[in-house]
Amino acid sequence: MFAGGADGGNGHLLPRPRRARRGGMGSPTGQAASVPTPPPCTDYDMAYFKAYSHIGVHEEMLKDHVRTSTYRNAIMHHQDLISGKVVLDVGCGTGVLSIFCAFAGATRVYAVDASDISLQAMEIVRENELSDKVIVMHGRIEDVEIEEKVDVIISEWMGYMLLYESMLGSVIFARDKWLKPGGLILPSHASLYLAPITNSQRYQDSVYFWQDVYGIKMSSMIPLAKQCAFMEPSVETISGENVLTWPTVVAQVDCYTIQALELETITATFKYTSMLQAPLHGFAFWFDVEFNGPVRQKSKKQANQSLDAQNATPSNKKKKADVSIVLSTAPEDAPTHWQQTLLYLFEPIELKKDQNIEGSVTISQSQQHARFLNICLKYFTGDQWYVKESVMK
Repeated sequence: MFAGGADGGNGHLLPRPRRARRGGMGSPTGQAASVPTPPPCTDYDMAYFKAYSHIGVHEEMLKDHVRTSTYRNAIMHHQDLISGKVVLDVGCGTGVLSIFCAFAGATRVYAVDASDISLQAMEIVRENELSDKVIVMHGRIEDVEIEEKVDVIISEWMGYMLLYESMLGSVIFARDKWLKPGGLILPSHASLYLAPITNSQRYQDSVYFWQDVYGIKMSSMIPLAKQCAFMEPSVETISGENVLTWPTVVAQVDCYTIQALELETITATFKYTSMLQAPLHGFAFWFDVEFNGPVRQKSKKQANQSLDAQNATPSNKKKKADVSIVLSTAPEDAPTHWQQTLLYLFEPIELKKDQNIEGSVTISQSQQHARFLNICLKYFTGDQWYVKESVMK
């Protein structure tokens, strides 16, 4: 993983349920090993898996057309790397991605999920006459036994603001234990973004509403309303018009190389220049993921041959491998069930056009429960420092 900032900023890594995720954390050593050590399964984990047994969670994900169709397109895009191969689906849910892989020609698919939804996945596989190809396994990826290496790992591991729920650790565990050298991981890369936002309507709905309620003064409710509305991160949909500047890249993940320890604490700096005169109401996180094949080392001669061939190919006739499939949750793109994650300020700050905002953001796994995230924003604008701390749980 690499963390960086826009406009000259840079970052570094230190060594609800609305939508819970399935799987435990990655290897506590943070080092790739032939047999990673499974982490303990906590009471938090068990409650987490139980939440994922509810049909509504899976209905929401399957009805997210951007999410599901992008995964299907990525699988078909890499069909040559999936057909005739062995696939591992980490956190399979209803088994839809496993079935897509079977349709793409996979010889065998191990579909693993720790929640009881795996029992329904077995029936869905049987209903589609794929029991000879798709093997559904009920259990944590860290606990199941698979007697062979796999060619492909696929997982929809992303939580709100990318890292909430910490399911990426389970993908890392599976990669280190079962993926063959040069194997395919989908998605392969991810980026987390941060930008300041303005959203007057949200303040009107949640705060200023209390100034006059059917002709009754209720301004005494405003401090409590702010605490209830803005203490924790809020998952909601905003538009590109709410965003005041270009975003900062807070973190970049390479699923082929990332280690679990790198996810424990992430810090990035930022420097923004407001494009508008508007109140600063908070900051928004969003992410995108890419579905790229494994990068294979080439000799200098092979690299030069590839470059010559690429330069000789018209730009509108690039090879399929040159096309990157991206799933984006950005405000300007089609909405997804991830929406955006917003950290609202208790008091808006009036910004002038071209006013700078600079500071840092730190995201760390909670000591209480690794699936929760501690978020700390420190920023300076208008000759004053501010701090916003919150917990995503």
